[in-house]
Amino acid sequence: MSIAPIVHTVQVKAPPARAFELFTSRIQDWWTKGKTVGKNPHVAIVFEPRAGGGWFERDAEGLETQWGKVLAWEPPQRLLLGWQLNSQWTFDPDFLTEVELTFTPAPGGGTVVRLEHRDLERFGADAEKLAASLNGGWPTHLAEFAQYADNQS
Repeated sequence: MSIAPIVHTVQVKAPPARAFELFTSRIQDWWTKGKTVGKNPHVAIVFEPRAGGGWFERDAEGLETQWGKVLAWEPPQRLLLGWQLNSQWTFDPDFLTEVELTFTPAPGGGTVVRLEHRDLERFGADAEKLAASLNGGWPTHLAEFAQYADNQS
């Protein structure tokens, strides 16, 4: 079974370097509280800025909930993440789908941010259900990012 990748784009006013920085270092400011996998609302969402780095959220008590890992860190053009949340929305170090973000200069200024979440067939029997859920969530998160980034420009 093959599941088509989820692909969404937004355009922001900020140039690519600023858009990349706002996405990666300020994600906790624009990602909706309570819309993560941790037990409690997040106070931080962290991308460790290197290939092999972690990707996780932290709550007010300091509890960290892993989401995956950074596969490629190429500012300001590209961020490749290993999504390691399985079909039960729990971290599984043996599970991986890829989330790639690119930050491309937009004609006339600003940045086109493109997100592609692929390898969804790895969710197995739950792949179609999970793809539908993710396809509903990613546009919301990208819209939140675009609004935040435009307010920071």
